[in-house]
Amino acid sequence: MTSSYIFLTPPGGTSAEIDKVRTIRDGFTFLGFLFPWAWLLAHRLWLHAAAAFFLQAIGGALMDEPGLGLAGAAIMLGVNILVGLEGQNFRIRHLAAMGWNEDALIAADRLDIAEQVYFADKAVVSGSDDTVAPDWQNKPGANGPHGQATSLGLFGFDGGR
Repeated sequence: MTSSYIFLTPPGGTSAEIDKVRTIRDGFTFLGFLFPWAWLLAHRLWLHAAAAFFLQAIGGALMDEPGLGLAGAAIMLGVNILVGLEGQNFRIRHLAAMGWNEDALIAADRLDIAEQVYFADKAVVSGSDDTVAPDWQNKPGANGPHGQATSLGLFGFDGGR
């Protein structure tokens, strides 16, 4: 199954600093779904983690009240689903706010393939000049998406999740 991988370069980074590039898979995060505020804390998203904890505390308190258990469960499940679906987007936006640059978006079946595609034109080949970098074409097919517009970050860069 094809996933989208976003490559971020550090603030003021050059192409020579390829060891500092971060790769984040854009998609559902199962650990973020199971443990939303703990997952957010692990990724240093303090404000998001506080909001998730606060909302889950309210949901837990509502579940203890007679007649409001369903509303409390809905709030808690909603937080879990939101972090599961949008947790990676929160990470990307947080890094972008700190000055990281979104350098590339690559759709690939696995992370190692996406890294090969990304670093193919970044690496300097030393030695012989007859070595040719692979010609990777990351174009949508004939039936692929025609636009790259997103709405509130709920849809993937390649047109779906």
